[in-house]
Order: sequence, then structure tokens, then C-alpha cells
Amino acid sequence: MKTEITKRVLSSLILIPLSFYIIIQGNILFNFFLAFCYLVSIYEWFMMSKKNFFKYFGIIFLSISFLIVYLLRNYDPCCNNYHTGLRLFIVTTLICVFTDIGGYIFGKFFKGPNLTKISPNKTYSGVIGSYFLPLLSVFMFTKVNIYELELNLKMFVFILIVSSISQIGDIIISYFKRISNIKDTGKIIPGHGGILDRIDGMIFAFPASYITYLYFFKF
Repeated sequence: MKTEITKRVLSSLILIPLSFYIIIQGNILFNFFLAFCYLVSIYEWFMMSKKNFFKYFGIIFLSISFLIVYLLRNYDPCCNNYHTGLRLFIVTTLICVFTDIGGYIFGKFFKGPNLTKISPNKTYSGVIGSYFLPLLSVFMFTKVNIYELELNLKMFVFILIVSSISQIGDIIISYFKRISNIKDTGKIIPGHGGILDRIDGMIFAFPASYITYLYFFKF
């Protein structure tokens, strides 16, 4: 257990800064990174669900989700505001990453009753952490003030929506792993499993983020 936690922490310390660097750089580097994650995710999903009828629905969903991720990163409503898509992408990524971290840390330390039988590691204390850390991380990000953001009511609601969708997405993928009788979708990331294990909430949260920002409110 301690070895797995150590691997998880060390790989996170490498992956999180590297991912944010790639996101900020954009262009060819980001497109290559996105294409790599997409292909590996499709492979992991197919290997997990190849004996089940829902495999094709998953491939279609993943393809749409990754397309939206691409559109979100390059979102530019005014054709002269490069930072609009970038700041929205960074905020969404922060919410997803710290939703996952918050759920893991609070669940491990405070434990408590399970949230659902689908994923035994999900607890009510983890849900609290999954809301608290994203709020804290975005608040800290707004203080950097590079992209002229503030934690107002719209941003607060946006964080709650995206974090909730991310948590639901995590449970949905856990359900499919459960009926496929596997623990992880792969072993490419030490301590975490496959890429799909790491982006399970993101593939649901990014479409929700894009739709929420585009059609409901902008911050």
C-alpha cells in the first residue's frame, strides 16, 4: 500500500507540472499530447470492453470528448483573445485534478461511509475533499491574476458543476471497470494505472465545462 501511494505521489509530481506546461505551450506540442492520450485511451477502452456490447458507444463518446477538449483549448470567440480558451482550459483542468486529489486525500485520511457500492474507495468525506480542493486551487489561481480571473458567484457555481460531473464520470468509468472485472485500464502510469484511469472524470467534465461556459454563463 505504501509503495503504491509513493508511486502515485511521485508520478503526480512529474505529470501535473508537465501537463500544465504542455497545455500552456499549446500548438503542435499540445496537439501531439492530446492525440497520444486519445489513442491510448481508445486502446485501453477497447481492451477493457471488447467482450461487451457497449464498446462502440465508448469509442464514439471518447472521440467526441477529445474533440471538445481540442475545441476548448483553442476557443477564441473574438478571434483576438488567445487567453480565453487557455484560461478556461486551465481552470477546468485545475478543477478535475484537484477533484481527484481532494477525493483521494480526504477519503484516505478521514475515511467514513462509502458513497456507492460501484466504487468502494469513494466515501462521503472524499466528496467533501473533491469540492474543497478545487475551490481552493482556483482561488489561488485567481490570485496569480495573469488571466484576469476572480472567484465570483459564477466561478463558484462553475466549479461545483464541473467538479460534480467529474466525480460522476469517475463513478461511471468505475462501473464499466467493475462489470469488465478489472481494477485498472492499464499500467502506463505508475501508481495510477492507465491513462483512462486518470482522465475518467475529465472526459465528462470537459464537455460539461465547454457547454456550461458557452451556453449558460461566462466568467
